[in-house]
Amino acid sequence: MEKLVEIRWHGRGGQGAKTAALLFADAALNSGKYVQAFPEYGPERTGAPVASFDRLSTKPIMLHSGVTNPDVVVVLDPTLTDSVDVTEGVLEDGIIIINTAKSPAEIKRELNITGNIRVFTLDASTISKETIGREIPNTPMLGALIKVTGILDFKEMLEDTKKKLEKKFKSKPEIVEGNLKAIERAFNEVRSQ
Repeated sequence: MEKLVEIRWHGRGGQGAKTAALLFADAALNSGKYVQAFPEYGPERTGAPVASFDRLSTKPIMLHSGVTNPDVVVVLDPTLTDSVDVTEGVLEDGIIIINTAKSPAEIKRELNITGNIRVFTLDASTISKETIGREIPNTPMLGALIKVTGILDFKEMLEDTKKKLEKKFKSKPEIVEGNLKAIERAFNEVRSQ
């Protein structure tokens, strides 16, 4: 990874876009990368559209502004595509990963994506229901992000995430286990065009 990589996460309040961006940043930092992770706040309420961002590089990051031209966009809630332009500013050779049961080709048509932008899909909602017990698509989408980009070593990221989750959910090992299973399933089930 020679260049600065910028990632934009789209979700709704309560789906974990901010948490996923932070988990990703922590794993990147622990792998020796320079990182930034920050949310964009608007009217904070459950269900409201939210965005979070990551920057990472092998060199110190001197940029301190919003992410306007992401290399990667991760969409936790497919209904956002009706009200938010999730493709806005994506680089010509960028990547879009969407939580949906639809195929990448269907999404590409629906969002009128042309050129070299690559689209990947994952039914993260179903994965999270089956592994965590409720619809929280953030950790499955983290697994998909790692598979699609190869930015971080999967096993190292999984181990780092496990440590963070064990701290947060000390008395709930089933939540830790469910999230780790969700990440692994997503890593294996993400679909490309």
